[in-house]
Amino acid sequence: MNILVIGSGGREHALAWKINQSLLVDEVWSAPGNPGMHNVGPCFDVKATDLDGLEKLAKQLDPDLIIVGPEQPLADGLADRLRGAGYDVFGPSAAAAQIEASKGFSKDLMAKYDIPTARYQRVKTVEAASAFLDTLEAPYVLKADGLAAGKGVVIAESRADADEAVKTMLDGQFGDASAELVIEEFMQGEEASVFAITDGENFLCLPAAQDHKRAFDGDKGPNTGGMGAYAPAPIMTDALMADVEERVVVPSLKGLAAEDAKFQGVLYIGLMITEEGPKVVEYNCRFGDPECQVLMMGLQGDIVPLLLASSTGGYSARDFAALAPAGGFDPAVTVVMATKGYPEAYDKGSGIQGVETAELLEGVKVFHAGTDVAPDGALIAVGGRVLNVTATAPTIDEAFQRAYSGVNAIDWPEGFYRSDIGWRVRR
Repeated sequence: MNILVIGSGGREHALAWKINQSLLVDEVWSAPGNPGMHNVGPCFDVKATDLDGLEKLAKQLDPDLIIVGPEQPLADGLADRLRGAGYDVFGPSAAAAQIEASKGFSKDLMAKYDIPTARYQRVKTVEAASAFLDTLEAPYVLKADGLAAGKGVVIAESRADADEAVKTMLDGQFGDASAELVIEEFMQGEEASVFAITDGENFLCLPAAQDHKRAFDGDKGPNTGGMGAYAPAPIMTDALMADVEERVVVPSLKGLAAEDAKFQGVLYIGLMITEEGPKVVEYNCRFGDPECQVLMMGLQGDIVPLLLASSTGGYSARDFAALAPAGGFDPAVTVVMATKGYPEAYDKGSGIQGVETAELLEGVKVFHAGTDVAPDGALIAVGGRVLNVTATAPTIDEAFQRAYSGVNAIDWPEGFYRSDIGWRVRR
């Protein structure tokens, strides 16, 4: 098979790297890709949001399978267009991608199909927001309804902060994405991320991961797209996973199908494990970033048959389950190295050295998330989240040690990272 991966971040680098290991695969193409993905296979300079250009590229390359990594092109209908052109696509339709593209849609889906989640209200005015906030206690959760690159969630510690955040968001902090807000009660507990690869009916859940959203050590600072992750997350026991599958995954897929939004791809379910049991924080219509990096690193078997089955459908439940990657899962950790200033304004163009040195360490792989190559051939930072230093080991503690050894091998004064990834389980 020849497979086209669409996207340019650490998630897509990890997918391309993993897919390239399959004995079923001849070549992995990427669009637009990044310097790390270029080492996997040819990259084509077509942006992930250029739907016309991507359809033209697909017709030129004629891939056997197309993997759409980011959420924006899925929400824009890229999977629909490519399927309409006759290609097998791993990624949901625009209708199904609403589960991430509209927080209001997803909350209404949960309410309609009795999926456990926090109490909420959709609001478009300061007055409506204030009235619902009156019914809650601090802290308060405010979410932009639309896509905001993982930054559209504000956790306000006081009512004054919540009122100010409402005004700022409704005034266009996140553009059209925050023209409507979802306000939720704050849930206490421990978070976990579950990923269900599905053909819309059958599904297979990968090992649960735990992400770290806040920018700084101690879970301080603003929310980001994710500063690190590890898997498996010990909080997700077999019994708890079975409960999540029964009470969340199954009704989510059935609900989407009933709403004419059959979901094919990977359904990300962000959970809060509360005293009352697991509750849904959010859905995504694609692999999490950086959780995808630890999943692809830790999975020992071939993931391509499962991706293809999700894209084509027509399998029985037994046959679909039999496509689980063989070989088990090794504990995996990823540490995000980001440009100083992220998630706010940051400079671009700083030089990075030592990536090759880091990758010489046992069990370490560096996925590129926001890099480019300067005219003189030097690796430079051009994004907020720039490198995902990822490691596997026989134990989770060893994986943490290896990941941070990789971080320490990289020379990038303009970067920063959290030193406490996995603090809940590290000894």
